[in-house]
Amino acid sequence: MTLLRDEDLAAAFDHAARGYDALVAANPGYHAHLRRSARRLGLPRRGGGLRVLDLGCGTGASTAALAAVLPGARITGVDASAGMLERAAAKAWPDGVTFVRAPAEGLAEAGVEGPFDAVFAAYLFRNVSDPDAVLAAVRELLAPGGRLGVHEYTLGGRRADRAVWTLVCRGIVQPTATAFGDAGLYRHLWRSVVEFDTAGRFAGRLRAAGFEAVRALPLPGWQTGITHTFVGRRPRTESEDQG
Repeated sequence: MTLLRDEDLAAAFDHAARGYDALVAANPGYHAHLRRSARRLGLPRRGGGLRVLDLGCGTGASTAALAAVLPGARITGVDASAGMLERAAAKAWPDGVTFVRAPAEGLAEAGVEGPFDAVFAAYLFRNVSDPDAVLAAVRELLAPGGRLGVHEYTLGGRRADRAVWTLVCRGIVQPTATAFGDAGLYRHLWRSVVEFDTAGRFAGRLRAAGFEAVRALPLPGWQTGITHTFVGRRPRTESEDQG
């Protein structure tokens, strides 16, 4: 199968929205790992007075992680899927959490404007057609010194990492997703990971996009070597950027 992109991918997520929360709840550590990645942003004052963009928020799991770690922040969740966003918006949220429907490539057209103190993106970049263009847009939305956190399936590069990922997808995820009628989306999930950057390559992509202090941090449990947190920062001055 070819990878799902743009409108086709958004439509697949629309259909999957009804069973999405139940499926991810079966993933050991899913929500705890998102909270860990949110903490790795290293934002001060529990987010007090800060603006945070949750790019590709889905049904709100990443938004909930940010709200738990940064209760003082104003959080804007953005997603291209109307079905996923409807599920997210229907949940109970603290003041300061809002949602906007927009593709990652069309934030300005949807009225999403910076500066943000941080951008967080979970399970997003391997799903966009042009990750470098999205990274450039994200960089412009960040305030100078603003932080980027990416939580993504990025294989570590060992054969064992791909083998474990394939085993989990074919033995657990895809049979469960088929029962919900979403087999195509989760076949895309498997392939999108094995065809995307390794962790080292994605860290290099962030540096090439102009982010500094980039780090790739593993996550524990069965996802070690499969899922990573990436953190980086927009330089504070133009001279830093050029240096």
